[in-house]
Amino acid sequence: MATAAGKSADEATAADLEADIEQLKADIQRLTEQLATTGQHGYGAARRAAADGVEQLRAQGEAAFESMRGSAEDIEAQLIAKVREKPVTSLAIAAGVGYLFALLSRR
Repeated sequence: MATAAGKSADEATAADLEADIEQLKADIQRLTEQLATTGQHGYGAARRAAADGVEQLRAQGEAAFESMRGSAEDIEAQLIAKVREKPVTSLAIAAGVGYLFALLSRR
């Protein structure tokens, strides 16, 4: 009878171990699924943050470009006003600059 009780206890322990192993497998599967979901959420958040950063940089670039365009238009207007004010002086300056470029290009 002692052997039957010992055998029964061993079978119960083996059954308990098998149940524990199955439970561990189920827990690992749930953790794997949760990690995959968390990874997808993290990827989506990173992608949205990157898209927002790109949009912000694009807007800043456009603003800088518009500012530079405005400055260039102001300089152009000032140059036109000076040429109309003093056409002979402007022509002499243009000829001098052309002469300097010609000297530099020969070397």
